[in-house]
Amino acid sequence: MSITTSTLTRGAGISAALSGLIYIVIQFIHPADEVASLTTQAWMTVHSLSFCMAVLGMIGLTGIYLRQVRQFGLLGLLGYLMFGLFFVLQSAFVFAEAFIAPLVARADPEFAESFVGLFGRHAATVDLGPLAALPIVGSLVYVGGALLVGIAIIRARVLSRGAGILLIVAAAITPVAGALLPHTLERLAAIPMGLALIWLGYSLWSDQRTNPARTHASTEGSRLDRTPAV
Repeated sequence: MSITTSTLTRGAGISAALSGLIYIVIQFIHPADEVASLTTQAWMTVHSLSFCMAVLGMIGLTGIYLRQVRQFGLLGLLGYLMFGLFFVLQSAFVFAEAFIAPLVARADPEFAESFVGLFGRHAATVDLGPLAALPIVGSLVYVGGALLVGIAIIRARVLSRGAGILLIVAAAITPVAGALLPHTLERLAAIPMGLALIWLGYSLWSDQRTNPARTHASTEGSRLDRTPAV
């Protein structure tokens, strides 16, 4: 198989869709953010999947951005940088949750529980230093980045505008769910975001599937235009 720009872009579309699917699935199997969960297989499995979700999401987002880079403009660039930073932070945090927190829990269970409870609304019982700001920073780049990317997608008119609208809606309901719902139900707000990523991934993949056909048709048309009239 030859590696072309179209092939890589389709791969990015698949990555985005897989990221969205994983994001939905882990909400239903995520164990409680407490010390007792850290040594379980479920904890390791969920956070390994979360790490894959973040990496695939970054790949997919990059493909989505590069496909529309000319139409995205400054607004889209800012959205890409913010949303991309969320995936970078997410990958680092869940990697630590999966492979470092279980080891720390044996020596300092109080610190480990405060660390893994950052996004679980658990009040920290130890000083986490700059890490304490991670939920706020993560929420800002998640919501703000997704909103800007969604708006840029609608304005660009390259990929599905419906997917862009869903991305905006998913970002908008996240802080509302966080303010009104308990953490166990707040997780369900991730479902629209996962669906938006799946939709965008499919839109990017199908766009690259149809592009070669359009290019071929355009080429054939050009040849016909160059044919001298009799």
